[in-house]
Amino acid sequence: MALMPRLRQLMRRNTSASTIGTRRPTKGDRRGDTLHEDALRAMLVDDPNNIRAFQALSEVVRRRAADSTHNEDPLAAEVADTEKQRAADLAVWALGEELAGNPRAWYPLIELARLSLDDDPEAAIRRLSTAADRDPTGEALVEAITMLREAGQPVEALGLGVGHWRAKEHTPEVGRQVILAALEADRLFDARHHLQSLDLSPDKRAVAKIRPDVQKAIAQAEQKLAGT
Repeated sequence: MALMPRLRQLMRRNTSASTIGTRRPTKGDRRGDTLHEDALRAMLVDDPNNIRAFQALSEVVRRRAADSTHNEDPLAAEVADTEKQRAADLAVWALGEELAGNPRAWYPLIELARLSLDDDPEAAIRRLSTAADRDPTGEALVEAITMLREAGQPVEALGLGVGHWRAKEHTPEVGRQVILAALEADRLFDARHHLQSLDLSPDKRAVAKIRPDVQKAIAQAEQKLAGT
């Protein structure tokens, strides 16, 4: 069963989906594990975009969900070991939804989009767009474009980048991702245009590091086009 229908089933069976991601002590919990989880949650309350803390806490809730599948999850009795992965994804989904309620949070939205991209790509892109709007540095946009490119969706990645990239304010890495998305979408003219837009960035040192690689990529695309 796909993640989104599964999530809806789970939400109907629980009073709140967020309880999947919250800490639920068991007899086997060790004090050190509890303190570690509480510390991670405290870090995320302070900064919901702490990527390392989010990923570490995700592993905690994933492990708990997988380990409790055959004991605590009422859906688990119907399924085999493959359900452990789905249960783990649902736990991370609940954690992401919990943290995404913070108006400063953009990384939890990135993870929600990652989990929903296959089942509901339109909703995933809306989450990525919201994440980009919440982050003034452009880091969220880098994560979003990279995700779409890796998922084989360069046109969507390019559209998201063009709609949100602010060359004068964002990290130049956004520009690199936009250019690569344009090349993968066979938009050579757009790639050249976005290369020029990199000059608007005040971080000239970062642009200087990026420019040789993207120029090489554009040149290779031009050679490929000329050879066809």
